[in-house]
Amino acid sequence: MSFDKVRTRFAPSPTGYMHVGNLRTALYAYLTAKAQDGTFILRIEDTDQERYVEGAVDIIYNTLRETGLLWDEGPDVGGPVGPYVQSQRMGMFKDYALQLVEKGAAYYCFCDKDRLEEVRAVQQASGMAPKYDGHCRHLTPEEIREKLDAGVPYVIRQKVPTEGTVTFHDQIFGDITVDCADLDDQVLIKADGMPTYNFANVVDDHTMGITHVIRGNEYLSSTPKYNLLYEAFGWEVPVYIHCPPVMKDATHKLSKRNGDASYEDLIAKGYLKDAVLNYIALLGWSPKGEREIFTLPELVREWDPAGISKSPAIFDGQKLRYINGEYIRALAPEQFYEKALPWMRQTVKSETADLRALAGVLQARCEVLSDIPEQVDFIDAVPEYDLSLYTNKKMKTTPETSLAALRETLPILEALPDFTAGAIHEALFARIAQLEVKNGWLLFPLRVAVSGKQFTPGGGIELCAILGKEESLRRVRAAIQKLEG
Repeated sequence: MSFDKVRTRFAPSPTGYMHVGNLRTALYAYLTAKAQDGTFILRIEDTDQERYVEGAVDIIYNTLRETGLLWDEGPDVGGPVGPYVQSQRMGMFKDYALQLVEKGAAYYCFCDKDRLEEVRAVQQASGMAPKYDGHCRHLTPEEIREKLDAGVPYVIRQKVPTEGTVTFHDQIFGDITVDCADLDDQVLIKADGMPTYNFANVVDDHTMGITHVIRGNEYLSSTPKYNLLYEAFGWEVPVYIHCPPVMKDATHKLSKRNGDASYEDLIAKGYLKDAVLNYIALLGWSPKGEREIFTLPELVREWDPAGISKSPAIFDGQKLRYINGEYIRALAPEQFYEKALPWMRQTVKSETADLRALAGVLQARCEVLSDIPEQVDFIDAVPEYDLSLYTNKKMKTTPETSLAALRETLPILEALPDFTAGAIHEALFARIAQLEVKNGWLLFPLRVAVSGKQFTPGGGIELCAILGKEESLRRVRAAIQKLEG
């Protein structure tokens, strides 16, 4: 089956969470297809049953859908080259391997486990890189038939040339040449008749018409053997785009095993899906110009694989926070309120506090939704605090001046019939003008009095409006008593 369009695939193994690097591969494959009006395919590679995790396929589906990386062909939507689940494609791989045997590009290997371990031990003792020694490469047709008839277990191995070189081109790394003598005769079909990952991958990519293969650069070392398979079959070699790894730091790769965040973890920590996707796009890829904030459609328009770096990408949590903060501030107030409410409710049980107004002051002062609970933990009750909190050099306040300021503030608040932020602001600023003092002299003590904290998502005026008149007055009176001591 021939295809005129660019066709890319994301082919994850259902082994649990969606690793940040996995999601980046999916994104780059999606962008490569969509930037050229091509087709993005989802293929589930589930043949490694030992690592299979129940429910992991749903995690893959849900993550791609949430982030907008919708596939054109796949297990649940079908397409012209299905099935799109590797375990449902098992019947064809051995037939393809036997074609290679006929062409002289593969051979039966009858070596048992004991012999292979013995060869490996000798090679390691000699300081050689372990590889198959070619023992079965030159069996005669009669010897092969005799062993097959006798039911001797076998695998089918790729017959890699022993001399010469293999050169392949990668969009990021350019032309790479490898000596054939350094390549192993890899197993294509295992003793149980199942294909190895490397073989199934090549056959699936060809039969699905994949034109561009986007994957991690850990596969660079396997690519020469892939190309030899393509050439042996007479198939067209796809365009290769090998991406640098995502690193925790200069020496450690991101790893769920080491507690590094998966996509699900980041969402659970209060990052927005669009911000996560935007940040992941920049992990190893540089757009033209200085801009960093992109929606998915904008990424499609900007996408150029030439911007992918050869160097490892370091996961920068501070930059992710910055990008997430930009997305939070871009939300409509009602959207932010809906996202913030569950986080506010982690510490706020009050039924009288104005949570919409609280969200209004939080939105400009929040980079990640998980910042919220700690910022609003004073809403239900003022925490215990030391009087030194009233001392602020910048505001020129002390506990003594703060007591005077709160005594000025209390009757003004008591007299207000309309307890809105606007009304409180007008009344207090009128008094500040009369007293000829700096704003902070009057307002900073009010913030501490109603929150028990030096830093809050809003100033004293906003906090009073959020708490309501009765609660605000109660807290100011309690603060005056505390300062009178």
